[in-house]
Amino acid sequence: MTTPSGTARTLVRVFTQRFSSSRCGARLARQLALVELHDWGFPESTALSADAGLLVAELAANAVAHGRVPGRDFELKLTLLEEILRVEVSDARRDRRPAVAPHAYQAESGYGLRIVDAVAADWGVTDRVVGKTVWAELARRAGPRM
Repeated sequence: MTTPSGTARTLVRVFTQRFSSSRCGARLARQLALVELHDWGFPESTALSADAGLLVAELAANAVAHGRVPGRDFELKLTLLEEILRVEVSDARRDRRPAVAPHAYQAESGYGLRIVDAVAADWGVTDRVVGKTVWAELARRAGPRM
């Protein structure tokens, strides 16, 4: 895997799983991501795990709410590199691209991508043959969150 600048990144671990495109599937994706990160040496008490759990929750919820196609699952992929953790959530709707919504006074929804934008070091969208992938990256940090 290489960055846009061409510098090489060393792959450490990868986890990929498909989930039903439902609220239960989104919740399970977050829980399983946290279990996988724990197995990789990042327990829930670490900042990386907490931030990754938040990103998975928001991206999976968006995939279920805005990217759902009946009969199609969404996919979660975690890629641990030497310096970053990349979270990818893929759904079957290429036509519904995410965008950070402008702030709306007392809005009850529309904050998900604002949270992703605030927590992630970088994020974006890439097209797939079927659908799209929304990805976010976190810089690896050591130690528990204070």
